[in-house]
Amino acid sequence: MRRTTLLGTLAGLTTTAAVAAATAMPAAQAAAPSYVALGDSYSSGTGTRSYIDDGTDCLRSTYAYPSLIAAARGYALNFRACSGATVPDVAATQLGALTSGTSYVSVSVGGNDAGFADVLTECAQPAWMSDCFGAIEGARRYIDTTLPSALTGLYGKIRTRSPQATVVVAGYPRIFNGEDCNAGTWFSPEEEAALNATADRLNAVTRTAATNAGVRFADPTSRFVGHAVCDDVEWINGLSYPVVESYHPNRAGQASGYTPTVSPVLTGTTTAVTRTVRRQARSSATELAAQQRGYAEADGSIGDETVHAPDLRSADARRGARAHGVDLGSRASIDRVDRALSRAQAERWSAGQE
Repeated sequence: MRRTTLLGTLAGLTTTAAVAAATAMPAAQAAAPSYVALGDSYSSGTGTRSYIDDGTDCLRSTYAYPSLIAAARGYALNFRACSGATVPDVAATQLGALTSGTSYVSVSVGGNDAGFADVLTECAQPAWMSDCFGAIEGARRYIDTTLPSALTGLYGKIRTRSPQATVVVAGYPRIFNGEDCNAGTWFSPEEEAALNATADRLNAVTRTAATNAGVRFADPTSRFVGHAVCDDVEWINGLSYPVVESYHPNRAGQASGYTPTVSPVLTGTTTAVTRTVRRQARSSATELAAQQRGYAEADGSIGDETVHAPDLRSADARRGARAHGVDLGSRASIDRVDRALSRAQAERWSAGQE
């Protein structure tokens, strides 16, 4: 009788433990830290040439640093970053993903607000049909006067919605290395230097705004040195086809540039992007796509940020060519006049900066 009672007790305990374990299993899975990735194309993964099928034009990629970090760390990712997003776009369409239970937040934004796609489009053209330095000056004025308060306000809203979260703001790399190896663009060394300096200026303003809002800043500048457009190993695409891929980090830029820049600031540990991490990130594509389809209507309000390739067949090009004696049938003529005017424009701009 005692043996029967003991066996019954053990059976009951075993059953209770099994039920408890089964009950606890979903709770453990649900306890994965929540990671919300906000921002623009540099966070969504534009430039990696592989995007989740979420019914939007956001160009979200499992090769982007938020997906790689989430896969490596086992975080539950809500991937809201979207190509083309500005500060108002992030505030209007992405902050709703944040809750008081969010553990981690990353965000990159500001480049579109300063009109970088338009600036690059202008500067890529020959000097006889463009005003590159004028476009750069317009971007700088916006960065200096309007963007700081916009960024500080946005970061404050993030902190209010997710007060316990670790929040990291990611900056932007320098795109150029001082040469233009692309036959379809006309960036002069002086223009590339000014564009890189503008990226540095944007990072400085972004860092200050992040500090003022009590959030962290991750600067990718040094990590990308030696891997700009036209370097032997590019981590940033030059003019590409399709053109939407242009001037964005490629897969290597996301894995070896942004991931080791953002991950230690966000998580306290540098994420190593191994084959296993890449495989786990890719395997999340279907789940991420289903998740983001629920936001498709909101994401549809975000505008385009694409850089446009120079069109020497346009009416503007023909007018500029006639005005400066350029033979559009001769590459030598196009380049000769471009170099002369680029130097003159750079000298006038430098004098104005003194």
